[in-house]
Amino acid sequence: MEVAVIILNWNGRKLLEKYLPSVITHSENAKIYVADNASSDDSLEFLAKQFPEIIILKNTTNLGFAGGYNEALKYVEEEVYVLLNNDVEVTQGWLTGILSLFETSKKIAAIQPKIKSIQNPTKFDYAGAAGGFIDAIGYPYCRGRIFDHIEEDKGQYDTDIEIFWASGACFAIRKNCFRKAKGFDESYFAHQEEIDLCWRLKNLGYSIWCASKSEVYHQGGGTLSGSSPKKTFLNFRNSLNTLLKNSKKNPLPIILLRMILDGLAALRFIFNGQLLHFFAIFKAHISFYSLIPKMLKQRKRIEKKQQEFIINSIVWHSFVLNIKSYNALKNDNK
Repeated sequence: MEVAVIILNWNGRKLLEKYLPSVITHSENAKIYVADNASSDDSLEFLAKQFPEIIILKNTTNLGFAGGYNEALKYVEEEVYVLLNNDVEVTQGWLTGILSLFETSKKIAAIQPKIKSIQNPTKFDYAGAAGGFIDAIGYPYCRGRIFDHIEEDKGQYDTDIEIFWASGACFAIRKNCFRKAKGFDESYFAHQEEIDLCWRLKNLGYSIWCASKSEVYHQGGGTLSGSSPKKTFLNFRNSLNTLLKNSKKNPLPIILLRMILDGLAALRFIFNGQLLHFFAIFKAHISFYSLIPKMLKQRKRIEKKQQEFIINSIVWHSFVLNIKSYNALKNDNK
């Protein structure tokens, strides 16, 4: 099985210097690419000098996560793509568990490893943990992370399992599935585009998995800090886009409910003195309104299969019932 590891980079010279050596050391038999989103730092000069064996794919402008990968992957022909953030440290054998799982079924389209925190290595990482899910109104959560509560890895999720979405921090996908689904939606720019792609793959009849025997460590916020209002804008807008495009049920009641909950989130930002984040949610809704015609057009083209969600509302379970772990959540819902 031919494998390509593709690292998207934008002004990440320091991150490449820190984390690329682990990828080179532990990615035996894989071809390694860096897809550069028109960096203005010395990333390309650094790569050419220090790692001449790396294949560089140059995008002419910063196309974001979605567009950057879509453009670069036009030129990559290996059977399996592993999309890797430039702030991820991989471990020995990290590809083995992923590839072994792909070999069990042609219906497995995408896989993520266990993703843990570089800053707190005993804990899972916010961006994906041990596999992602969403509730019935589109809020994402993970085995190992519910909202901002992150669990320690005590082996409680050391099983391969079908999930709803795989994290873009380390996202392995079959080339033919990526192209059949027409890649990421470039209107997202960044954030939650992997959830949208996974949902579309599920609607095409494929499954998404977590390979628990594969493990990587993620720094997080390498390109866009978690405290950035732009990140808030992208997450809120793109979540609404994903619901409108992919939900099997009539999306209008769900969208209206989400808008109410988004309003409460905006008020919370005001009370916390985070006015820029409040305005980011407002801008996210304005941007979403402008994209409704496009999302509805895409919705018509998507065959929406039966969707199963573990719970109806992660907000209710987390903030009202005070359930903070995936296993407790699953047991409560039995």
